Amino acid sequence: MTDRVPTLRRAAIAGTTAIATVVGLTACGSSSHPSLSLTAALPTTVPAGTVLRIGDPAAQIAIQAAGLDKELAAEGVTIKWANISGGPDSIKAFRGDQLDCSAVADIPSLFAHWTGTSTKIVFQSVTVDPLSYPVYELGIAPGKDIKTLADLKGKKIAYSAGQAQGALVLRVLQKAGLTKKDVTLVDLPSTASTYNQALGSHAVDVAPLGTSTIVTYLDQYPGSSEIPTGIRDDASNLYCLTSAVQNAGKAAALRAYVTARTKALLWENTHPAQYAQLYYEQNQGLSAANAQHAVQLKGLTGIPADWTNADARLQATADLLAQDQGNTKFNVSEVVDPRFAAVEAAAAGSDVVTGGAS
Repeated sequence: MTDRVPTLRRAAIAGTTAIATVVGLTACGSSSHPSLSLTAALPTTVPAGTVLRIGDPAAQIAIQAAGLDKELAAEGVTIKWANISGGPDSIKAFRGDQLDCSAVADIPSLFAHWTGTSTKIVFQSVTVDPLSYPVYELGIAPGKDIKTLADLKGKKIAYSAGQAQGALVLRVLQKAGLTKKDVTLVDLPSTASTYNQALGSHAVDVAPLGTSTIVTYLDQYPGSSEIPTGIRDDASNLYCLTSAVQNAGKAAALRAYVTARTKALLWENTHPAQYAQLYYEQNQGLSAANAQHAVQLKGLTGIPADWTNADARLQATADLLAQDQGNTKFNVSEVVDPRFAAVEAAAAGSDVVTGGAS
């Protein structure tokens, strides 16, 4: 059962002068670089004039703070940064040929496939201890007595089919032994503070909230609470238009970007206080105390030695969504470019993670 509530007003996201909006990026999208087969080796030389249009705000901060933007420039890579992340906005920009790549969780690549937008995952990272440092917890509306997953039965739950939060809700119901018929799924895309406001106004009883926003939510709405999902939810990807990966110049630039992004995420691990200030405090507007808390909740980012386990988890998610949402089953190898797995592993060197965290 699904209800639709009016979309709550999107909160404004503060930009910085270093980040270009997607307006004006379209002109940079065309290129005369030769086509590259998806099975060919990635080129290592970036042709002059190569431009990547990337929506990766969190990694952008780390890349610039660590001085890796200078390394990219030295290799001939020009990046037009876009203040875009997440599935709905990135897929819209892809369709308008306004973006080459964007940072997302695992779901957008699946929905891009199901809705006819061809993309490839070129970067996958994990959380070193994913169950101890979840990305999401379940926010509970003020005054609602929900203490366990079993208590979700009969409740109104915020649900966004095309976002990571939507898949998380389905997996939580599965873990609780419930089905969609046991709850009311409220069709509500998660943008900015939408879910916080929906909980606070009792439009929904439960909503998946990022752990970095939980503190803000609990402070803002007296009587509110949260419970853990107990589910691994650490999938973190960079996906790109297939046409970008097939462009020899952009593929070479992406090889360099994946290397820099790997180093930037590992830099975050060793500079938590600096990253908290630059990203959570200055870019996201959190207080200094909440910014430091957000970094602590985030845990350490891991670069997997290979993508075998991550791809298996992606396949399981795709199968669940196909079953519960009526989408066509497919092999997720269609949306993954395995050539970049070795690139990021090489960039991480001895810092790669293996086993359960991979």
